[in-house]
Amino acid sequence: MTKPKIYLDNCCFNRPYDDQSQLKIELETKAKLFIQSLIVNGELILVISYILEFENDNNPFEIRKLAIQDFFKYAKEDIGESRELLAIAEKLKKTGLKTKDSLHLASAIAANCDYFMSTDVRLLKVNDPRIKVINPVDFVMRKEDL
Repeated sequence: MTKPKIYLDNCCFNRPYDDQSQLKIELETKAKLFIQSLIVNGELILVISYILEFENDNNPFEIRKLAIQDFFKYAKEDIGESRELLAIAEKLKKTGLKTKDSLHLASAIAANCDYFMSTDVRLLKVNDPRIKVINPVDFVMRKEDL
């Protein structure tokens, strides 16, 4: 069985730094940290992209930025900008996605990821046959059921 290829968007990487007093945020944080452990253990293949690195580089919180940047070393692929990616993103934008969100999702699609993980409610509504868009909690629950 091949290892699932995943892409976590910027909100996933930043979830542990959000206010943990809300149960939803706490659960998403725990799921995201569990997913990170699966990446470190080689059970999942992490893909990152130029737009993810760009957004992280612009994180105003230096400690968060450096911690997230340090985790990028576990990525097996780093997707750069390409005509194909921009064409995918342009079509995704026409469905109502914001520019950065469409670039994140297009990066995951261009890399042939199995899963695109987000905590953004708008992104989680995307239904695209090329990739499964999923919340980290739902991913962990699905994995636990296997």
